[in-house]
Amino acid sequence: METAKRDPGAFEQLYRKYVAQIYSLALYETRDPHAAEDITEMVFLKAFAALPGFREQGAGEESTFKTWLYTIARNVISNERRRDRRHPEHPIELALDLRAPDDPAASAETRLEAQRALEAVMELPPERRQALVLRFVNELSAREIGEVMGKSEGAVRVLIHRALASVRQRLEQ
Repeated sequence: METAKRDPGAFEQLYRKYVAQIYSLALYETRDPHAAEDITEMVFLKAFAALPGFREQGAGEESTFKTWLYTIARNVISNERRRDRRHPEHPIELALDLRAPDDPAASAETRLEAQRALEAVMELPPERRQALVLRFVNELSAREIGEVMGKSEGAVRVLIHRALASVRQRLEQ
């Protein structure tokens, strides 16, 4: 970390280590690969610009940097959502209802179950959805999620529990 502060070229190692995780978070939040790429780029540009002001806070260099990076990602995603609400766009793909071809190896029932589960997760309130994505997709601990979301570890555990209960209830309907 300190090397990256002194040598901007060393930031590339941090980028390579976390780019897939940040992209994955952005993709789950936006469900749009192009938007996820743009958000990922913005996150790392902001992180690079803010790196000289970054301060370690105890729990291990990697963990602190990781949660700092996820906090930047959360803020960028929130800003993009606000921008999208204020200035909605209607891409041609939505008008034409183009979809990626189905995976021929997967069964129709499995695809339907996966689609229902994703829909249930996407219908959650944003805070619960984000807690689930950070926990199960990005594999952050409750403590790390709490740091990213500005909540206590206990509050994060409650959020995740309630989110899972809501998804389970929705799937049982």
